[in-house]
Amino acid sequence: MDPYSRIVADLPPWFFEPKGRYDEHIFESEVLKANPLHDPHRRPLWVYLPPGYDTDPQRRYPSIYVIMGLTGQIDMWRNRTAFRQNFPELADAQFAAGGTPPCILVYVDCWTSLGGSQYLDSPGTGKYHTYLCDEIVPWVDRRYRTLSQSRHRGIVGKSSGGYGAMVTPMLRPDLFGGLATHAGDALFELCYASAFPKSVRTLRDEYHGSFDEFWKEFRSRPAFTKEGDGELLNDWCMAACYSTDGDGRVRLPYDTTTGQTI
Repeated sequence: MDPYSRIVADLPPWFFEPKGRYDEHIFESEVLKANPLHDPHRRPLWVYLPPGYDTDPQRRYPSIYVIMGLTGQIDMWRNRTAFRQNFPELADAQFAAGGTPPCILVYVDCWTSLGGSQYLDSPGTGKYHTYLCDEIVPWVDRRYRTLSQSRHRGIVGKSSGGYGAMVTPMLRPDLFGGLATHAGDALFELCYASAFPKSVRTLRDEYHGSFDEFWKEFRSRPAFTKEGDGELLNDWCMAACYSTDGDGRVRLPYDTTTGQTI
């Protein structure tokens, strides 16, 4: 019987005791201090150590960095669905079964109050690419027994995390030698342009054509409770990550009055 599917008699059914070990840290970033959104520079960081890490002190391990999609925060990895394991549990079970070569997993938080960072440096959101590559990676390599060459380090993500998993090794092949992208953002003209007319109509009809009004109203109520919330948040967040001027001015990909693509 799969030991991870058993319900232990004296424990609640959602109880999880990993065969490996999860270390949870709060990382104080220098590069995220004074970020333009005033988001926290102290960030949660999880490091998973596979079974055997503590019993073989001479062994070193490859590492895989795990990143979230848009609106994803690190705690969401623990979200639980009835009768299913969450990602940390599945990963631990995979390594505990013995058929998968062990590695260290690093769960990195790059969330912003706009919904995400796309794992890039931007004057609109902050230096999240630098945070990941120049702060987190060296810190993990110093603190844990990693194999530090790029061929032993990978990165994986879904949706915007999948985009981050693609673009990060492109920008830093010296650090990341492998990637896995699950439904990663790509072909933006096909993915997003068809929704621009809806965004413009919602902005015009509900917020007098003003993103400032949208954000003020959006943050005053439960998120995603009005039609068009997702499209407007996505448009602004993406623009803040990809097309912000040095002075912080966010440039949208369309005219908010006519809807014409810029």
